[in-house]
Formats: sequence, C-alpha cells, structure tokens
Amino acid sequence: MASEVNEIGVQAAENLTENNEAITGRIPSTSEGMVLAYGSLIIMAILPIFFGSYRAVKHHKEQQQQCKKSGEQPDTMSRKEAAIFPFISSITLVGLYVLYKSYTNVFQIFAKEFVNQILAAYFFFLGILALCHLTSPLISSLVPAAIPKTQYHISFTKGEGDKVEHIINYKFNLHDIVCLICCSLVGTWYLVKKHWIANNLFGIAFAINGVELLHVNNVPTGCILLCGLLFYDAFWVFGTDVMVTVARSFEVPIKLVFPQDILEKGLTASNFAMLGLGDIVLPGIFIALLLRFDNSLSRKTNVYFYSTFFAYFMGLLATMLIMHLFNHAQPALLYLVPACLGTPLLLALAKGDLKALFSYEDHPVNATQTEQSAQTQVETKKDT
Repeated sequence: MASEVNEIGVQAAENLTENNEAITGRIPSTSEGMVLAYGSLIIMAILPIFFGSYRAVKHHKEQQQQCKKSGEQPDTMSRKEAAIFPFISSITLVGLYVLYKSYTNVFQIFAKEFVNQILAAYFFFLGILALCHLTSPLISSLVPAAIPKTQYHISFTKGEGDKVEHIINYKFNLHDIVCLICCSLVGTWYLVKKHWIANNLFGIAFAINGVELLHVNNVPTGCILLCGLLFYDAFWVFGTDVMVTVARSFEVPIKLVFPQDILEKGLTASNFAMLGLGDIVLPGIFIALLLRFDNSLSRKTNVYFYSTFFAYFMGLLATMLIMHLFNHAQPALLYLVPACLGTPLLLALAKGDLKALFSYEDHPVNATQTEQSAQTQVETKKDT
C-alpha cells in the first residue's frame, strides 16, 4: 500500500512538472540553479558599487580642480530634486505601464514589440557610450603599439569672437576609435540577439558609470532620496502590479538578469532571476558619498564606506532569501535603505562623528565663495 502511494506521488510530481513546462515553456528551477542565479546577481550588484565608488573619488577630485579654475559649482542633486525624484519616477513608470496595457490581444503584442524596438535603439547608443567610458583605459593598453595615438578634434561653434559658443568640442585619438568599434560589436550583439550576457554587460556599465558620475552633495540629500525611493519601491511592488509588469515586459538593460536553469540549458537558458539597476545605483550613490566622507576625515581606514558596503551586501542577501521564501517579487530598497542609512548613522553616533557626517559637503558653496572673493581681492591689489 505504501509503495503504491509513493508511486502515485512520484507520478503526480512528474505530471505537475510536465504541465508546468507545457504552460510556461521553462524548466523548473532547481535549488542549485537558484543559488547560482541569486549569488551571481549579488556579485554583479556589489562589484559596480565598489569600483564605481573609487572612480567617484577620482571624479570628485577632477570636479574640485575644475571648480577652482572656472569658479562654477558642479551639478549635484539638490534636496528639492531628491524629494521630487520618486514622483518623477512614478510618472515614468505609470506611463510605460499604461502604454503596455492600453492595447488588447494582438495590438498589445504589437505595442510591446514597437516600444521594445525604440527602447533597444536608445539603449544601444547609450550602452556603447557607457562601455567606452568604462573600458577605454583597458582597451587602449591592449592596442598594439603599431597603432599610433593620432589626435583628432571635432569642433562645432556658434558665433564669433568673444560671443563664440562651443556646441561640440570633442577630442579623441585612434585608440578611442578602436574602443568604439569593440563596444559597438557588443552593442550589435545586444541589438540583434538580446542575449542576457550582452544585457548584463550594458547593465554593469550603466551601474558603474551611474555610481561614478551621479553625486549627492551631502548626507541629508542622500537620506531624503533613499527614504522617498523606499516608499516608491514598496508601493509599486506590494500595492500594484505596475513595477513587476514593466520590469518583465520591456527587454531593455535596466536590470541585471541571470538564468536559474543555466545548469540544464547552458547559455540558452531563459528562466531568469532579475535585479533592477535602481537597486544598485541609488544605494551606490550614497555609499560612494560615504567613501568621499572617509577621505575627508584623513583617516587610514575607510570605516564608513566598508561598513555600509557590507550592510548593503547583507540587505541584498536578505532580499533574495525573502523573495525565495515567499515566492514573490520584493522591493529591494525596503531592505537596502534601512541597512545603508542605519549603519553609517549608528557608526557615526558611536564614534562621535555625527555632526561631521551631516555637515560634510562634496562642494561647499561657502568655501567656493570665500576662495573666489579672496582671489578677487588679490587681483584688485595687483591692479592697484
């Protein structure tokens, strides 16, 4: 009797698996496949934050030098912009959702494909530029010495004399052209095949460039931005199906993906686990700010950066575990924001750096004005 029950159970499981494959066209995920997929997503998320943060320090120093020369403050996100950013993101998200849902049956499929083609063309050019900016030093070092670094300069101006305005002012060399060709091959691969590896190459490039180039000027601005996005993420994931529908409907490199059935199907696998780039870039911007704060303290250890970086890793790990346990999409920022904000605040409170943390600014306006007035006084004295 027991053996008959076991046979019935095995047969039912086999029938369920066959029905699932027939309905979804996907091989069910194994435990090993899910661990590999989630682990790969975590690695692909933390590496852009780590490298992007250190590149952001270099970019910050370049901005400071440029500011001293020109006297113009670099563009950074203000508190007002940080506060309205979740609302702008919501409008964009709803717009894509309405566009997808506004058609039915055959027209819905047409609309989806049409929008995917437009977005793919847009991200094709944007992705090539991001890859070029990221890989240019590496590719340049690999280019044979036989190819010289011949300099070229494209200049397009408006007006004459003192009223001349530079519309295009771009300098490059032959090594940059080689880099552009290599990155264009990756872009063509993505545009033609939409392969998940090409998608991830673009996604990682976007993430590193985002953490490097997008700056919040101070910690309060970062707190406003992340807290607003926490409620944005939680509402659109738990309250509606908008976020999940848009993420799964449009094939654009705004997310990192990794197949859970790669062990069974190899590189042609199609059952993907995914992580949005916003869950990487937005906390990464704040973590990069903490690394710049560490450097301003002139201490030997970057304790705020590494502590918050580890907290981000743990928050991402918690997100993956909860998503697996409840078998439902999770708003990653719901777990990442408390980890990324709570860790440096508690650490600063314990070390007595709370005032220094909240008073730190990448580009202090008062300091810039003081330098400019001092320079003006010196020039005035020279003239007299």
